[in-house]
Amino acid sequence: MQQACRLAVRQAALWRQPSTSGGRRCLSISATRRSEQLFVHRDSELNNAKVKFEFTPENLKRAEAITSIYPEGHRSAAVIPLLDLAQRQHGWLPLTAMHYVADYLGMPRMRVYEVATFYTMFMRQPVGRYHVQVCTTTPCMLRGAEDIQACVERKLGIRPGETTPDGLFTLSVVECLGACVNAPMLQVNDDYYEDLEPKDVDELLDAFRKGERPKPGPRSGRFSCEPAKGLTSLTEPPKGPGFKVRPDL
Repeated sequence: MQQACRLAVRQAALWRQPSTSGGRRCLSISATRRSEQLFVHRDSELNNAKVKFEFTPENLKRAEAITSIYPEGHRSAAVIPLLDLAQRQHGWLPLTAMHYVADYLGMPRMRVYEVATFYTMFMRQPVGRYHVQVCTTTPCMLRGAEDIQACVERKLGIRPGETTPDGLFTLSVVECLGACVNAPMLQVNDDYYEDLEPKDVDELLDAFRKGERPKPGPRSGRFSCEPAKGLTSLTEPPKGPGFKVRPDL
């Protein structure tokens, strides 16, 4: 019975032609977007239990400073910032980095795996020096995210999930990055580049290839997420305490 139901749903979803009978309507489904990362580990030449990892002396001091802010007995709460620290040191998060963090915090390695596989910001496979992440959620899509993605693919010659042969760029397609009012946008490492047009993508990627760091933020000239035509409210300095308060209060 369940198999028959699945087959009926699949057939209905594939029927996309508009009906002229007036009594029926077509159905469609959104495209399936598969994750670019497995939730399980597969040994490779670059990622296996023999790869050496430990914090540098500088990062070890940072790790000690981070864990010191947590109450005694709750060091494991620092797993996310320490995984981030390990990733920033290594460029991505190999298996042995997760083991190192688990041992440092005195927690089961499985708990670290759970965190590292849940958050998409943790890269468990090698990525390029510049990780280009194109937002394709609804606001960005309506504002031309597909054109931005196509421009990146054409410029770099790679598809989502791939890295350029020189190891400089990795392209990923991601969900909402929280800058909807500045759509379309993309993220390169820690920086947001917003209000993009295809020509902006070419300029940004050329600058990164030269080793430069373009100024983050909107490319349209506006400040942050302020209206493009200027402020329409809150245009004066705030009034002092007691403004428009009843005199008897």
